[in-house]
Amino acid sequence: MDNTIHSAGIAEVHNVPMSVIKRPIPSVLDEPKVQSLMATINSESSEGEVPPVDILWIIGSEGGNYYFSFGGCHRFEAYKRLNRETIKAKLVRSTLGDLYHYMGSSAPKYLA
Repeated sequence: MDNTIHSAGIAEVHNVPMSVIKRPIPSVLDEPKVQSLMATINSESSEGEVPPVDILWIIGSEGGNYYFSFGGCHRFEAYKRLNRETIKAKLVRSTLGDLYHYMGSSAPKYLA
């Protein structure tokens, strides 16, 4: 399944630099799942089989782009361990209010 409730209406997939993505909630990983995803990603013919992750894209109050990811922890970890510079992602245009739904009071008050 390539769509989630957040990205169902988004067709465009981007290669987002791993270095700009913030993952504020620690992942709980299933090691065999990570290993399986790594094998799939490494197989050039099947890389298209790994769905993109959803990334909340927030434009700061003074400009700047901020990228937050909460799901796709196994895919993110697989790309990270493979030292990939980018990950396939759907950008979900979001607001700080949306971020509060995920992070509660630990969400930043503003993004400059």
